[in-house]
Amino acid sequence: MYSVKSGNNWRLYRNMQNFQVIEVNTPSLFMQFLKFPWQIYKSDPLWVPPLLSDREFLLSEKKNPFWKHAEKKLFLLKRDGKYVGRIAGIVDNNFVEFHNEKTGFFGFFECIDDTVVAGKLLALAEEWVKSKGMTKVIGPVSPSSNDEIGFLLEGWDSSARLMMMYNPKYYLDLVEKCGYTKAKDLYAWMMQVKDGPQEKLAKFAERVQKREPGIEVRDVDLTDFDAEVERVVQIYNNAWEKNWGFVPWTREEFESTAKQLKPLFVPEPTAIALVNGEPVGILLVAPDYNEVFKRMNGRLGPIGLAKFLWYSRKIKGLRLLIMGVVKKYRNRGIEGLMYYHSLIGAKKKGYIDCEFSWVLEDNTLTNRAAEFMGGKLYKKYRVFEKVVG
Repeated sequence: MYSVKSGNNWRLYRNMQNFQVIEVNTPSLFMQFLKFPWQIYKSDPLWVPPLLSDREFLLSEKKNPFWKHAEKKLFLLKRDGKYVGRIAGIVDNNFVEFHNEKTGFFGFFECIDDTVVAGKLLALAEEWVKSKGMTKVIGPVSPSSNDEIGFLLEGWDSSARLMMMYNPKYYLDLVEKCGYTKAKDLYAWMMQVKDGPQEKLAKFAERVQKREPGIEVRDVDLTDFDAEVERVVQIYNNAWEKNWGFVPWTREEFESTAKQLKPLFVPEPTAIALVNGEPVGILLVAPDYNEVFKRMNGRLGPIGLAKFLWYSRKIKGLRLLIMGVVKKYRNRGIEGLMYYHSLIGAKKKGYIDCEFSWVLEDNTLTNRAAEFMGGKLYKKYRVFEKVVG
């Protein structure tokens, strides 16, 4: 068997079966870590290659403010001289403090269809997380619940939407054979914009506005970007506080993410709600740029940029990333006003469909709202957990 060294002196080591476990600690190994998924998905037409520059940013301790309160260890695994898998062990100290539980994550998991290989990868993440004092591992979380989370459980007949997970079916079997059990399922709903209940929402909106004249619902104003980011942070950290897996975003994290996504946003399908000028609700929708990334093969060079600019104009799908109202103003009709505003904007811009994701399986109100909007439950994702100490 192989052994895992404690402390910070992680190096390359072998076991008796021609395995090499490699800590990713050089630029060339980091690039190999980023490119490994191409080996797994090379024959899968539904896979959307991520932009390498985006993945580099996500994992960069210098660029991504998430790593100011989190730490990670990246591993590659070789067998007989060939790369067969990768994984990250992750500890988010803000998650540990907020939930008051010693839980770490495994993330960025990619693996050939081999239980032995999967077991070795997961053991690496588990042992590293344990060395940091954690007693439980959940995953995949890459690298936080505000990023990509969960293995695809149902819905392999279409590509993933922007910032959603995609994986081979066999990943589920691999992690279960390695002792992992269900922690939580996440839902994705697909709505056809033309089928949205516009007339019902219009009548509802009229009643709410008469009852609550202080409510204003408008597009997100990209010309007032910094102030809008501040409003959204206030709403987000209040509205999602009690959600499973939630961790408050720091102002720096949210601002960094918003700056990355700003060029991708189309204001019309988004909605921000205010009551007498106080920000109370947000419905954040983005075009499904995975339709574009699928054509770029991970590269944003001159050719990739040309493809991006050309195909971005042809996007017909949306993803609803965030929808919530602060606790004080729930059950007053604000959610319906935002859905109505967003539906009108989506129709105006000519979008065909919208994915609502992800929604917790036990979030009854949001799942009912997605169904009311004409959504069909078409994908499920599963987050796994394992006690390790």
